[in-house]
Amino acid sequence: MTSTDIATAEGRGAVVLLDRTRSVVTPQLRSTVETLPGSIRRVAMYHFGWEQPDGTPATGQAGKAIRPALVLAAARALGGDPHTAVRAAAAVELAHNFTLLHDDIVDEDPTRRSRPTAWAVFGVPDALMAGDAMLALALRLLAEDRHPAAATASARLAACVIELCAGQQADCAFEGREPHEVTLDECLGMATAKTGALLGCACAMGALYAGADPEQVAAMDAFGREAGLAFQLIDDLIGIWGDPECTGKPAGADLAAHKKSLPVVAALASGTAAGAELAELYRRPALDAADVRRAADAVERAGGRDWAQTEAADRMARAVQQLSLAVPDLTAAGDLLALAEFVTRRTR
Repeated sequence: MTSTDIATAEGRGAVVLLDRTRSVVTPQLRSTVETLPGSIRRVAMYHFGWEQPDGTPATGQAGKAIRPALVLAAARALGGDPHTAVRAAAAVELAHNFTLLHDDIVDEDPTRRSRPTAWAVFGVPDALMAGDAMLALALRLLAEDRHPAAATASARLAACVIELCAGQQADCAFEGREPHEVTLDECLGMATAKTGALLGCACAMGALYAGADPEQVAAMDAFGREAGLAFQLIDDLIGIWGDPECTGKPAGADLAAHKKSLPVVAALASGTAAGAELAELYRRPALDAADVRRAADAVERAGGRDWAQTEAADRMARAVQQLSLAVPDLTAAGDLLALAEFVTRRTR
C-alpha cells in the first residue's frame, strides 16, 4: 500500500479521530481552565464554547482539536502510550487558544466559531488577559507533569511560542507594506512560523513523550511544519472563498482586511494584468463588498488559487517524506496521515 493509499483510507476516519481526541483531552483542558480566577475564567470558558457570556452553560465545541490530536497520534506512532501525553496535548491546545484570542484582537475579527469573539463580548483588555493566562496555564501543566519528557517539552513549547509570535508580527507588518514589496519567500517563512511551528511542536512533543530519539523528534517536527504550511495554504483559500455558513466569518474577510496571504502574494507576484488589478485594489484604504468580489476574482485569474492548491499538495508530500524518516512503516502512522489528509481537504 502506498503512502497516498494509506492517507486516503485513514483520512476518512479523521473526524472520528478528532472526536476521540476531544473526549480524552477536553476533561483535562476544562479542569485546567476552571482553575483561573473568576473574571478571566469567564472569558476563557466563553471562548472555548462552554459558557454563554452570562456564565450559563453552552453546548459549543472547543475547536477541532487538531493540535492535541497530533500530540497523541505522534506518541502512538512511535510506540508510546498516548494517555501519558494527555497533559501535553492539553498544553498545546491552550497555547493555540492563546494565539486565537490575541489574533482576534489584532485582526479585529468580530466572529469565531459562528458567534461573537471574546474581545467583542468582554472587551479587549479582558480577552487579552485571558489569552495571557492560557499561555501560563499551558506551561504550568507541563511544569507539574511528572513525565520524564515534560521539562524538554515545556522548553520546546516556549521556544515555539516565541517563533509563532515572530510569525504573527511579520504577518501584521506585511499589511503596512506596498503590495509588490512582500515576496513569496517572505510569506512562506511567515506562514511556517505562524502556523507550521505549533503543528511541528505538537508532533515533536508526542515523539518526546514516546521516548523517541533526537532524529525521530526532528523528523516529526519537520512533518508537522510541512503539514502546517499546507494547513495555512488551505486556510488562506478558505479566508477568500470559504462559505460563511461553514467558517462563521464573512466571505472574503482576509481580502477586506488587506491580508497578504499566500494566494494573494502569489497573485501579486504573477506579473499578470490580474495581479496588477489586485495591487490597485489593495492600495485602496477600504474595500466594499463589490471590491472584495473583484479582488477574489483577480486572485483566481492571476493564478493565486491554483498555486496555493498545488503548493499545499507539494507540502503534504514533503510532510509524508519526513514522517517516513521517523516511522518507516507508515501503517503505524495511520492517525497522523489521517490528520494530514483532513487539514488539506477541509472546507472550514
